[in-house]
Amino acid sequence: MTETAATVPPSAEALAATHAAAFTQSPSPSRPWSASEIADLLADRFTYFTGDARAFALAREIAGEAELLTIATHPDHHRQGLAAQVMQDWMQKAASRGVTDAFLEVAEDNTAARALYCRCGFGLVGIRKAYYPRPPAAAADALLMKRLLP
Repeated sequence: MTETAATVPPSAEALAATHAAAFTQSPSPSRPWSASEIADLLADRFTYFTGDARAFALAREIAGEAELLTIATHPDHHRQGLAAQVMQDWMQKAASRGVTDAFLEVAEDNTAARALYCRCGFGLVGIRKAYYPRPPAAAADALLMKRLLP
């Protein structure tokens, strides 16, 4: 899966279905994004898409910085290297546009995502306390991570 493999993103509905499947899994379920929210991001001139309906990322580039807005892999496609490929794709696309700094945030209790981001060269730069709601449990902290792009 490369950026060129998906010149036109799948429908917002297909991406929302993947997002819902990915973000409602334990141990740290979150509110998935709706098709409407994803469609709005896809229409934003600062936002770009990489991946396909199995695994995708949405990133935003503003003022020479890129931020990973979301990444999702459908549970049926876990452990196939798709998330790592999508990570490489969005960072490569950002670098090709002259971006040098890439940012993301991740729930502290999302150990799988944290491990992926560390493997991709991201390091901790800050914490947002109690950022992600986890009713009925206590909210999870958001870890802010950054890496330089080549």
